[in-house]
Amino acid sequence: MRSQLFASFLLVALGAMLAGTATADTRRPDWQEPLLERLQAIAAKQNGELGVYVKDLHSNLAVTLQAERLWYMASGIKVPVAIAVLRGVERGDWGLDTRLALVANDFVDGAGSTNQYGPGERLSVRFLLEQMIIYSDNTATDRLIRLVGLDALNGLVRELVPEGFEPITTLGDVRRHIYAELHPAATQLGGRDLLRLRQARQDDARLDRLASLLGVPRSALAPISLGEAYAAYYRSNLNAATLSAYGELLERLATGQALGNEQTAYLLEVMGRVKTGTQRLIAGLPEDARLAHKTGTQRARICDSGLIQTPERGTAEPVLIVACVEGEPSLAKAERALRQVGEALTASGVLTRDALN
Repeated sequence: MRSQLFASFLLVALGAMLAGTATADTRRPDWQEPLLERLQAIAAKQNGELGVYVKDLHSNLAVTLQAERLWYMASGIKVPVAIAVLRGVERGDWGLDTRLALVANDFVDGAGSTNQYGPGERLSVRFLLEQMIIYSDNTATDRLIRLVGLDALNGLVRELVPEGFEPITTLGDVRRHIYAELHPAATQLGGRDLLRLRQARQDDARLDRLASLLGVPRSALAPISLGEAYAAYYRSNLNAATLSAYGELLERLATGQALGNEQTAYLLEVMGRVKTGTQRLIAGLPEDARLAHKTGTQRARICDSGLIQTPERGTAEPVLIVACVEGEPSLAKAERALRQVGEALTASGVLTRDALN
């Protein structure tokens, strides 16, 4: 932790964990209680659940809503992957221009351009990292996890944030775990199998294709829907974290405790170029705000997490935000909730110079 004087203030919302509490502090700015009230109002209108962790890194004051329970972080796990890769750059184990060969099991469905290449193609670490963060490319992610090693990745997370993170897996294994809820042989699905499954857009067609790929009749699959398979997978808590723990990871990145100055600046610059989540937090922030962030999206689970800077705050430390919605089947409605979180931040005044007093 940085050594500095700070006022300690925490607003914890419980729920149905939705009752706010505040510690007395006559010095605190007046943005916290209004923000908590706005977040509670947004949460009350959701079909699903809303969780939020906000921390002003200048004052160390925070507002939280359901931030101490586990949330599925989806592609949010790509930030610790990036930190692990850049730690290797700092050690001299590889460089950003080092070229890595793809193999068949690296391939996973998802956005990004890595799937345009075939097994044996050699792509630079820089290309893979930027595809992973900017476009949320899953194949790039799994190739980089193979580079750093899954055990080393989880060890790094435990080093940076000792509590609050559950085990991280490859993204290919996310899919295999989900399909294994339907048939145990799905743990052996290859990368190209995962791509073929994704091509079946409707759930029923995808279950038919799963049975075909496994060489079993449809009746051999568990008598549950694909949605129920996802729900069973989420209960495993793989790739999950508390929002406060994920916030601590971002704080360590922002304050130079995760990486040295050069690689910290590079990763935050890449996170500032993210192309996903345009209707989430950024849509509710001031037009001149800069958000260095990473989104995560999976069935009935979305997140958006990052560091916000505005011209009004000058060189002051950024405002940190981690926000997730779960249980809302409509992606558009879930994204609207995160946009409203951004609007609540803007309205609270935490992004202005007044919050620095």
